[in-house]
Amino acid sequence: MILKNFELNKINIKKNNYFLLHGNNKGFINQVIKENFINKFSSNIYNYDESEVINNKSNFFDQILNNSFFENNKLIIISRTTDKSKVIIEEIIDKKISDIVFVFVADVLEKKSKLRKFFEDNKKTICIAFYPDTNLILSKIASEFFRERKISISQSNINLIISKCNNDRGNLVNELNKIELLSLTNKKITTENILQLVNLNENHSIFSLVDNCLLKNQKKVIDIVNENSFGIEDCIIILKTFLSKTKKLLTLAKEFEANKNIDETISKAKPPIFWKEKEMVKNQIINWSPMKIKKLIINLNEIELQIKKNNFNPVNITLDFILEQSAKN
Repeated sequence: MILKNFELNKINIKKNNYFLLHGNNKGFINQVIKENFINKFSSNIYNYDESEVINNKSNFFDQILNNSFFENNKLIIISRTTDKSKVIIEEIIDKKISDIVFVFVADVLEKKSKLRKFFEDNKKTICIAFYPDTNLILSKIASEFFRERKISISQSNINLIISKCNNDRGNLVNELNKIELLSLTNKKITTENILQLVNLNENHSIFSLVDNCLLKNQKKVIDIVNENSFGIEDCIIILKTFLSKTKKLLTLAKEFEANKNIDETISKAKPPIFWKEKEMVKNQIINWSPMKIKKLIINLNEIELQIKKNNFNPVNITLDFILEQSAKN
């Protein structure tokens, strides 16, 4: 029997005890397993991989059958299930084990899959497919998360978080939890906070790309571009990072223009500049006058608007702009 995502409230482990959850939205699957199954069992929860069951079939049946004599209401979760398990699953169902709930978790199963067809056609079994979440669904999840916790954050920053989650609510939940921890010390979550938190390892190359562009180190910029495969979703991250760093640089450049003392400008910077970055920031200030930085900010906003309005070749547009700005005057 087929159950749709919006019918999850119909899951009744007292009425049905054979479930197949398949699809590439692992975060959604894990959420359903936790809320609809694990939370209803205080104990007697057992996890298996398909290979354990297939390679030790007799041992597996001994465990579930013998244990069922002494224990009641057990949950057995079998991961990475494929068509190979169909015969074993049929055998389990034939034994009419009433006090065990079986949850079989699988990757995407095509319509021609024997296992999927078996679960869809059998009245005793439940089959639920989990497809990638849309940006709209993820946005609603994130907005509700922040609203319940009274965390101040803009919609553009919510969109920024979602763009790095690969349409998987599991990834989204991980990032939301990071931001919740940060909110304990920060009253308002900024774009820079998010860029530092969300997928930090992946963003390392983006930070380096922007920093070297502002240093006018075109050779290094070209190396970073060649070493990485930036995708469409990275373009907004690059531009947001660039804009955030440029606005800070503008404040420092104005200060330097007023006092003509680069060391004093660096030492009085707020927030303080990390010692490892001081020399780099000095060179960036020297490279960019306030007037040039203002023009750069205008250009960055125009590029971002162009990409949002017309998604044609956003990677080329963004990287061409970066290379152009990194060239020596």
